[in-house]
Amino acid sequence: MALFDIDEIEDAARLVYRQMQPTPQYVWPLLGERTGATVWVKHENHTPTGAFKVRGGITFIDWLKRTHPQTPGIVTATRGNHGQSQARAATAAGLKAKILVPFGNSVEKNAAMRAFGAELIEFGSDFDEARIEAMRLSEVEGLFPVPPFHRELARGVATYALELFAAARDLDTVYVPIGCGSGICGVIAMRDALGRTTEVVGVVSTEAAGAKLSFEAGKLIETNSAATIADGMAVRVPVQDAFDIYSKGASRIVAVTDDEIGAAMRILYRDTHNLAEGAGAAGLAALLQEKDRMRGKRVGIILSGGNVDLPLYAKILAG
Repeated sequence: MALFDIDEIEDAARLVYRQMQPTPQYVWPLLGERTGATVWVKHENHTPTGAFKVRGGITFIDWLKRTHPQTPGIVTATRGNHGQSQARAATAAGLKAKILVPFGNSVEKNAAMRAFGAELIEFGSDFDEARIEAMRLSEVEGLFPVPPFHRELARGVATYALELFAAARDLDTVYVPIGCGSGICGVIAMRDALGRTTEVVGVVSTEAAGAKLSFEAGKLIETNSAATIADGMAVRVPVQDAFDIYSKGASRIVAVTDDEIGAAMRILYRDTHNLAEGAGAAGLAALLQEKDRMRGKRVGIILSGGNVDLPLYAKILAG
């Protein structure tokens, strides 16, 4: 059974488009020369927050206002893109937004969250420690806890897959980075709602491979650390609700190294002149790893975001 039907996703799209335009998807010929495939890039780096998460923030806060009209605000944890999304949507709706990030988080993502109206709190050594503290604060302060995965988040995110599948109707494969799972679940939901046969391939970092390990074991597997340059995939503990969807709907999950991610970031700059953060380049890194398998096929990659601190990006561009 599909997670959403077409009407639910189209309703989400109408809601999303009140606040942003659809993002483009292009075939880039230089990427085709490198991979031997026809490569469609979905440019979620072109949203108002520079990442795909903005869509889920719009639909989630709309749902929250309708179902919990008395709530004074929200609290959540993030490495940056989810937090920007929630801060932007909550503030626009007149709600307080308290966002927790781990110590050492991206300076530029932190600044963006504050600019979107967040009260930013640093806590813990990684995303998962910040998430636990956010859930505790929700009880103490009476704020609504925004989980890392929720049906309304996935419904909003699925709108980028609606756009991609409308433009590229016969994709063989789509590569999607996995953090907490809303992106890949949104793509699977859209694929299933349309009745397409496109295979959906998840991508994780070798340094935060919990989703891949869980997929292969058939149960949740946590990792001891998530020390990767790809903030959007730096998750130690997979989310059960998302796992229940991608464990059935994904064809496989590929792990890519930080070196492969860095190389893909450089290639995306050279071949498309687009800035990609680590998670945003992970799909291309996986395609390059599997290019023999994908030769001659029509492939989509999700450039999920372009939010990366300048010093890190300069270092990566320098190789």
